[in-house]
Amino acid sequence: MISLIPDAILCGILIGLVYSLAATGLTIIWGVMGIINFAHGDLLMLGMFVAFWLNVWIAMDPLFSAPLAALGVGVLALIMYRFIIRRIVGASLLVTLLCTFGLAIAIRGAAQFFWGPNYRMVSNSWFHDSTTMWIFHLSMPKFIAGVISGFIALAVFYLIKKTRTGQAIQAISMDKEEAMLRGINADRLYALTFGIGGVCAGVAGALISKFHPVSPHGGMMFVLISFACVALGGFGSIKGAFLAGIIVGVAQALGGFLIAPAFEYALIFLLYIIVVLIKPKGLFGW
Repeated sequence: MISLIPDAILCGILIGLVYSLAATGLTIIWGVMGIINFAHGDLLMLGMFVAFWLNVWIAMDPLFSAPLAALGVGVLALIMYRFIIRRIVGASLLVTLLCTFGLAIAIRGAAQFFWGPNYRMVSNSWFHDSTTMWIFHLSMPKFIAGVISGFIALAVFYLIKKTRTGQAIQAISMDKEEAMLRGINADRLYALTFGIGGVCAGVAGALISKFHPVSPHGGMMFVLISFACVALGGFGSIKGAFLAGIIVGVAQALGGFLIAPAFEYALIFLLYIIVVLIKPKGLFGW
């Protein structure tokens, strides 16, 4: 049993990287726009369905349908911003919570209406084998999903921290009025930020569909995990969300392996409670 602990840790890291990507999209929306997006998990669910249906129709592996999921969910996020979210930017926290919660229910209800409540699995994956690397026994779907998720999360971090567009986004997050006086189009950058959040959710959903059941209710747990990662890392911190995702993934994997699978999600939130009791603003909160 002890010899399998390294495998469990690596599995947790790989799943945690997917959580990190989902949490990155959520935390930039909060950090820039001040909106807690409850619909984030349901956007992730739509990414799962894009990957599932492309797999059913043309046997496309979720690895290759992930860009299409990113495009589709990203465009939907932009539409949501254009007609709904832009009207609540700067509103009270309660207003934004109720609005995004309503959007989540609407998306979930539409998915259940069109596709039914049943659970489905991607069955035609091109990468379904396991392999051995050094001392680790790897699941290829999880390995590929983790590597791609980590790469995209780091790309988002680079975009926000190292590019002129990212600097403009940081400027409106710190002082919107001052940024607008300097010629920065806040509305356009808010749309871009919400779209990036949608892209992150779409990619994460497509990749996780390789090893997780697909259903209209599949986003509920992932939005809770994403919120736990964001709060654990510190609201608005991309670095914090990235590292917290990995911590959460490892805690989930070790808890499920050493205790029981039924406790793996409970341990995530227990870990969150312990951290915020010690550091209420999260690991990298300010």
